[in-house]
Amino acid sequence: MFFNFSQDVAIDLGTANTLVYIRGEGIVLNEPSIVAIDNTTREVRELGYEALQMHERTHKDIETIWPLKDGVIADFKVAEQMIQGLLKKVKKNWLTSIRSMVVCVPSGITEVEKRAVRDSAEHAGAKKVNLVAEPMAAAIGIGLDISEAVGNMVVDIGGGTTEIAVIALSGIVIDESLRVGGSELDNAIRQYFKRNHNLLIGSRTAERIKCEIGSAQELETELELSVKGRDLVSGIPKLRTVSSVNVREALHDNLEQISTAVLRALERTPPELGADVLERGIMMTGGGAMLEGIDQMLRERVELPVYVAEEPLTAVVRGTGEVLENLEDYERVLT
Repeated sequence: MFFNFSQDVAIDLGTANTLVYIRGEGIVLNEPSIVAIDNTTREVRELGYEALQMHERTHKDIETIWPLKDGVIADFKVAEQMIQGLLKKVKKNWLTSIRSMVVCVPSGITEVEKRAVRDSAEHAGAKKVNLVAEPMAAAIGIGLDISEAVGNMVVDIGGGTTEIAVIALSGIVIDESLRVGGSELDNAIRQYFKRNHNLLIGSRTAERIKCEIGSAQELETELELSVKGRDLVSGIPKLRTVSSVNVREALHDNLEQISTAVLRALERTPPELGADVLERGIMMTGGGAMLEGIDQMLRERVELPVYVAEEPLTAVVRGTGEVLENLEDYERVLT
C-alpha cells in the first residue's frame, strides 16, 4: 500500500527548463524553469509554461523569476516553490509522497550550492536525495558505457552552463564547467542588436532568433527573419529584418569560449584517454548542441570527430532517470 502512494523521481533542474522523470513511467514533464510571483502576498501565481507567457508582460503586482542561474539555485525560496509546484503536476494524487529523488547538478558546483539543491529537494518532500553530475548523466543518457576503462568525452551545452568532461571507470577524469549556455547566447543577441542596430528586443525574441536563424558556421543560403523591437533613438516599436550573418557575429565570442574550454580539457586529458577520444570522438548534448553547425565548428577547431547525440535536449534527464532506475549499479557516480 505504501508503494502505491509513493514515487521515485529524477529531475534535471535546468536554468532554462526543468524535466521530471518518474520511475517506471519515463519523462512526464518538461517545462520552463520560471515562476510568476504575486508581489503582495509572495505566493506563486503560475509556473512553467503559464509563467513564461507572462514573462516581460507583467504589471507591478506580478513578478516573473528564473530561480536558477548558471545551473545553480540563485533564489532558494522560489526554487523550492517551483520544485513543489512542478511535482504537484505529476503526482498521482495528494497522498503521493516522494520516496527517492535523483537531481543532476553541474560538475563545477560548490559544496554550498550542492547543499542548496539538496535542501530544496528535501523541502519539496523528498525522503532521500542523491545528486549526479550533469556530464555523467548526459553520458549515461546517450548510452555510453561509463564503467569501462575507456575514455569518453561529453560536451553538454545547457541553458546556464557548458559542461565538458572526460569519463572513464564510472568517474570524471577531467572536467570543465563554463558558465556560458543558451541564456548567455540569448543575451549576446540582445546586446548585439542594442549596440549595432539601436534595437531593444526581449529575451523571448532573442531565443526565437537563435533557434530560427542562429548558426555557428556559414550557411549555404543565409536566412532572414523579421523582428519586432523598440527603436532606441525614436523610442517607438519598429519592425526590422535581421540576417543569420548578424546572429552569427553576435554569438561568435561565446562560441569561441566554448571551443577554447574544450581545447583546455583536451590538453589536460591523459594520453591514453586522449587516444580513446580520438578514436570515439566527442559527443555533444544539451539544447545548445542543436545550434546549426556547432558540431562542424568544434570539429574544425579541435581536429577530432564531433557528433551531436540523438534527442540532445533530453539526454541529461534520461541519464538521471537511468541512475534512478538502477541506483545500486550507479552508486559510484552519485556525488
